[in-house]
Amino acid sequence: MSETPRTVSADSRSELPTFDPARTYELDRAHVFHSWSAQGALRPMVVTKSEGSYIWDADDNRLLDFTSQLVFTNLGHQHPRIVRAIQEQAATLCTVAPQHANAARSEAARLIACHTPEGLDKIFFTNGGADANEHAIRMARLHTGRHKVLSSYRSYHGGTDLAINLTGDPRRWPSDTGTAGTVHFFGPFLYRSAFHATNEAEEAERALAHLRDVIEFEGPQTIAAIVLESIPGTAGIMIPPPGYMRGVRALCDEYGIVFIADEVMAGFGRAGRWFAIEIDQVVPDLLTFAKGVNSGYVPLGGVAISNAIASTFDDRVYPGGLTYSGHPLACAAAIATINTMEDDQLVDHAAALGADVFAPALQALADEHPWVGDVRGTGAFWAVELVRDKQTREPLAPYGATSPEMTTVLAGCRSRGLLPFANFNRLHLVPPLTASRDEVTQAISILAESLRDAHSQHTNGA
Repeated sequence: MSETPRTVSADSRSELPTFDPARTYELDRAHVFHSWSAQGALRPMVVTKSEGSYIWDADDNRLLDFTSQLVFTNLGHQHPRIVRAIQEQAATLCTVAPQHANAARSEAARLIACHTPEGLDKIFFTNGGADANEHAIRMARLHTGRHKVLSSYRSYHGGTDLAINLTGDPRRWPSDTGTAGTVHFFGPFLYRSAFHATNEAEEAERALAHLRDVIEFEGPQTIAAIVLESIPGTAGIMIPPPGYMRGVRALCDEYGIVFIADEVMAGFGRAGRWFAIEIDQVVPDLLTFAKGVNSGYVPLGGVAISNAIASTFDDRVYPGGLTYSGHPLACAAAIATINTMEDDQLVDHAAALGADVFAPALQALADEHPWVGDVRGTGAFWAVELVRDKQTREPLAPYGATSPEMTTVLAGCRSRGLLPFANFNRLHLVPPLTASRDEVTQAISILAESLRDAHSQHTNGA
């Protein structure tokens, strides 16, 4: 006869696991299938806790988190206002189907629309950035009656089927069958110019001429949208030269193409503006967001929609939706995030970190170190491009891969208490917008020490 299960009072039982780090790692490797990884070679770092600009690993080492995880903890870890907002919302209304109005979603939409470029007043909520881009393209295709979508090489727009085809980096290759209706072109990137430009004005002019050629050869009447990250993030934090985004806007207007600004990574203060598209004073037709909208505390993304496109669906059913669209817990986190950003003037703080701390310190590093080929960024959004030779600009790691030198630099950073974001031959420094000037200075100092040691090790061993 089987034993009757013992009933435990809900008041006395915690649903949170209390495994030690070794058990956490063991269960992870037994049961968790990780994204973007060869599973057999994976050795994930166990994170046990976090606070502010820091995380702690399995050995209780405190690390300055200059990844903001995947560039989303814009207000840092465990921010008390966001945590409290989620708790309070959970005590009132944990979840609700998206067809019903609820206070959290309504207020989150209002707050977002207060900061989007003028005229983008309607908000469609998604679960994250990839499906925001998927829905923006669906809206553009239905609005125009066209199918093709143009996007740039050196871009990332998400891991879902259409979004990964839209992406312009190597993660697209295994899934790209050439049937998604996406066409790629070269965007501006002066350091590695595809147009043999010698200054930003030439780069903008030639990149726009190239884009016009692509539009005309593809057939303007077939193109529904051009999708651009306002500042490409994972691909290298390449700030478009002045006038480029305005030129793209003009081309879209000329040919009746929808302009979609992907602000998933660059938005909500990351670039020292509420949205990075503001740098070139451009209003897109659709703007996608996620990540920083609520610091990633609960999954949330969305599309900000122009009046012209929204009106397309006044009397026509929009054929799309998500079970968790505008989830109350996610929207409560967004409300707390945006209110905190306003109250604490965090967009201005991020802009000052970029201008007063990042820019001069990273330029000094570039002047000093033989591997630093280029530094670029704005706000709390910076990249350090590492090269073997400053004259030839040969990357320190090949496109789509890593190298022993990069591995040594990363290990040196971590051993000194810094977690940077790495991609190919670049290190990205993308701390929370709440990071202090001292924390930024400390992080750059750690990076400098790690570069010096790695260079000495690999040069002497050559």
